[in-house]
Amino acid sequence: QVQLVESGGGLVQPGGSLRLSCVASGFTFRNYNIGWFRQAPGKERERVSCIFTYGAGTDYADSVKGRFTGSRDNAKNTAYLQMNSLTPEDTAVYYCAKGCNTPDYWGQGTQVTVAS
Repeated sequence: QVQLVESGGGLVQPGGSLRLSCVASGFTFRNYNIGWFRQAPGKERERVSCIFTYGAGTDYADSVKGRFTGSRDNAKNTAYLQMNSLTPEDTAVYYCAKGCNTPDYWGQGTQVTVAS
């Protein structure tokens, strides 16, 4: 069955960095775009990055552009989200998903808290 498992969240001070990982199984990873999303308390889920297949690049929400970098290692069935210059506004549960526009499978999420 399809599974996506995120890791790497935690508590970090403003200005700090974290790298999230998403290990996928149960589907041909290299054939699918992988989305990174986040949801803060009381807010709608937001797509922060889409990592496209076949070297087609990555897109970002304006709120994270220049600070976050999405990447993938198809040999490891793993996607990453490198997050730098974190601010309290980045506090949220972060999810990876199979697909970007209409994901059909989601991970369980990992909490990222940015606070001093």
